[in-house]
Amino acid sequence: MSGGAERAEQVYTEILARAPEHDLVPSLDRIAAVVGLLGDPQRSYQVVHVSGTNGKTSTTRLIERLLREHGLRTGRFTSPHLTDVRERISLDGAALSREAFVAVYDEVRPYVDLVDAKSAEHGGPRMTFFEVLVAMAYAAFADAPVDVAAVEVGMGGSWDATNVADGVVAVLTPIALDHERFLGRDLVSIATEKAGIIKPGAVAVLSRQPGPAAEVLLRRVAEVDATVAREGVEFGVLRQEVALGGQLLALQGLAGVYEEVFLPLHGAHQAGNAACALAAVEAFLGARAGDAGAGGLDPDLVRAAFADVDSPGRLEVVRRHPTVLVDAAHNPAGAEALAEALTESFGFARLVGLVGVMADKDAEGILAALEPVLDEIVVTRSASPRAMPVADLAAIAGDIFGVERVHPAAQAVDALDLAIELAEADAPATGPAGAGVVATGSITVAAEIRVLSGAVT
Repeated sequence: MSGGAERAEQVYTEILARAPEHDLVPSLDRIAAVVGLLGDPQRSYQVVHVSGTNGKTSTTRLIERLLREHGLRTGRFTSPHLTDVRERISLDGAALSREAFVAVYDEVRPYVDLVDAKSAEHGGPRMTFFEVLVAMAYAAFADAPVDVAAVEVGMGGSWDATNVADGVVAVLTPIALDHERFLGRDLVSIATEKAGIIKPGAVAVLSRQPGPAAEVLLRRVAEVDATVAREGVEFGVLRQEVALGGQLLALQGLAGVYEEVFLPLHGAHQAGNAACALAAVEAFLGARAGDAGAGGLDPDLVRAAFADVDSPGRLEVVRRHPTVLVDAAHNPAGAEALAEALTESFGFARLVGLVGVMADKDAEGILAALEPVLDEIVVTRSASPRAMPVADLAAIAGDIFGVERVHPAAQAVDALDLAIELAEADAPATGPAGAGVVATGSITVAAEIRVLSGAVT
């Protein structure tokens, strides 16, 4: 390991020793104190802020790529990462170099230490893993400097550390039940927390939402005198056709129609994400011109940007013969979208699931959504200490699939070998995609299978 790589790993280990990101500390006090000591770097550029339950990362990546195609210098903050923590903080579409990652940590660390000490004086906690990364991202974007940052929340909205920034555009992807322990046990509670990213005078771009969530979001829009753009009303997907390597779209934007847009991502949910991203960038560029409803974008720039988008770990093909897909679906709504996309875009003659779920997730809901599209299932666990034990997941899967279709494997490497063997066993010769394996259920499972399949070098 080189000196730069070793130091970057040391920095990551130091940050990782803090409270993990899935333990939400509902306060902006610590992150606000740190960015205040840094001179509020998040106010030196404009922000497009993205919240929701599913589709946040893909939508953020789509927004950033389209902004960059328009000649703007961009920052992008997403979470969680698949393989390397530096993925979370990107400049002009590229993850921070190891040297830059270390440098920005060294820049913010003295201020983090000050805030930690002040919090301890009052019996409070240290800054969390996620809060430190947000401070690093906002500082890195200011140092670059960027023109605009596309920022994905970590969890929720109002109390999310990213919310010390005020987005001129707030994007709300579909809201569903997830992280109930922290966000609430019903859609109204969860939507109320996520609506906190909609700031006074902003443009709120809303994907299609379940009724209770839509009511909450629209009420927030009215309360803060924001402008609303709704999928299916002001913008949306006009046409969607499955194409080789993705899909071909016609999109209705806020100020124009965009035909023949190739998107190298699979599924109707990704088409919806693209429509939201398009509306967000139209609103952002219009707002910069002083009119959120300003003229449409150059269709050639839209086509070029979206054709160049990727979203690792989101229905990503990581191997051929047989085809192995990884998808980060980790809640029932995400699993439903995945099942629909598998049917729509691939048409496997035989499909085996490789599934591992975190212990605090709705494993029954995830498995029930996947059951209709899977011939057999291999249940496993990732290396995460939060992962559900294999025996527990196998018992749940047995009730849903029948025990004869369920195959436990202790580790991801064994699960992948077994899933490939099952997919190829007596696979029918029909079906355009032959035999396939889809690894899903948690982001950590998707990440481990990506590495094992050679998608990460």
